[in-house]
Amino acid sequence: RRSRQEVPARAEEFHHAEEEGVIFEFLTNPVEILGDEQKRVRGLRCVRMQLGEPDASGRRRPVPIPGSEFDLDVDMVIIAVGTTPNPVVFLNTYGLERTKEGTVVADMTTLRTTKPRVWAGGDVVTGAATVVSAMGAGKVAAADMHRFLCGEFSESEWWPAQVEAPTAGA
Repeated sequence: RRSRQEVPARAEEFHHAEEEGVIFEFLTNPVEILGDEQKRVRGLRCVRMQLGEPDASGRRRPVPIPGSEFDLDVDMVIIAVGTTPNPVVFLNTYGLERTKEGTVVADMTTLRTTKPRVWAGGDVVTGAATVVSAMGAGKVAAADMHRFLCGEFSESEWWPAQVEAPTAGA
């Protein structure tokens, strides 16, 4: 929703993200997730924005440009906001352990959590960090998910034997 100049990120974060293949759509706001008949994600409807008058914080407020809607072809939407774990994650995922800092316990090599078939990465594991770090974690977790789904290891081999899982609140 902002221009590149207004995004509160360091230049090196932009550079690393672009190296990872990220394509930025500045002054763009998602408005609808599009699905197909099988209820799978097939796109993301967006609207172009322009900077209007400053808001209470002094920053120019983004406002939609009428008639500028467009669709992006996507097959997955990941909502990534905030820098602290959402407490609902722990309420709805029985057996998911966390550290005394409140982050999710995960093997840092695979990003497997203490609960079989659940991976975690980014701020929910490390605490506040960069977007690029979270993207890297996503790639690590995705690669391990692929190995699991291809049968390269089973649930009985889930938590690495050489790693003792800390107890919740430890």
